[in-house]
Amino acid sequence: MNKKVVKIIAIVAIVAVITSVIIAALHRDNTVVPETSNTSDSLTNTTEGLTTEPESEQTTEPATKKEKNPVEILVNTQNPLPDDWKVDLVNLVNGHQIDRRAYDSLQKMMDDARAQGWNPLICSSYRTMEKQTQLFNNKIQQYKNQGYSDSEAYNAAANWVAVPGTSEHQTGLALDIVTVENQMLDNSQLKSECQLWMMEHCYDYGFILRYPEDKTDITGIDFEPWHYRYVGTEAAKIIQEKGICLEEYAALSIG
Repeated sequence: MNKKVVKIIAIVAIVAVITSVIIAALHRDNTVVPETSNTSDSLTNTTEGLTTEPESEQTTEPATKKEKNPVEILVNTQNPLPDDWKVDLVNLVNGHQIDRRAYDSLQKMMDDARAQGWNPLICSSYRTMEKQTQLFNNKIQQYKNQGYSDSEAYNAAANWVAVPGTSEHQTGLALDIVTVENQMLDNSQLKSECQLWMMEHCYDYGFILRYPEDKTDITGIDFEPWHYRYVGTEAAKIIQEKGICLEEYAALSIG
């Protein structure tokens, strides 16, 4: 055989072998290996199909209305003392009486006044219905003696002495305080250092000046710079800061 032909055949054979090897290799590389399933795709979504519990509603408890302190009771012509009102009286050294709820605060206020060299004096405190009736009738008679008619005397007396059943003194929480040196129930009390001090500081002890000069149109009682009423320190502070009287405070509480 021609050497040239043999050489060509050998080359073709070699090329065929190489081609076969390459094809086999390519076949192996193109074999598809199944991909590992993506866990997030293959797993059933555990939240699907489940009944989810609704979020618990934030139930807000209705605001409990603060119970009114009994010592804040409003007593006047329009608001008579309730029939079931009870007092727990403490006897004072001078024969007067006051409700036990006000006793400690009263004692502290009087002691602090005395510590400054003054001589405060309680001249009126708790009154029974009988006592209040007597005082009211006496006042009516005073005006009648001055020529007032019955109705005129009644109305005039009511400006100074509460109608029986509507007096703060019947609560056991009210006091008339003067000084040993001046026991007159009139505007001369405004000249007393002791009285001026109590008018300014009574709120610190839970008391208020019950009938202020600028509130007569609301209280219906003329200015009494000696009449103090215990309402507790919380109410007294509000009344002082707002510059109001008990009637106005009661309206705030209702609102």
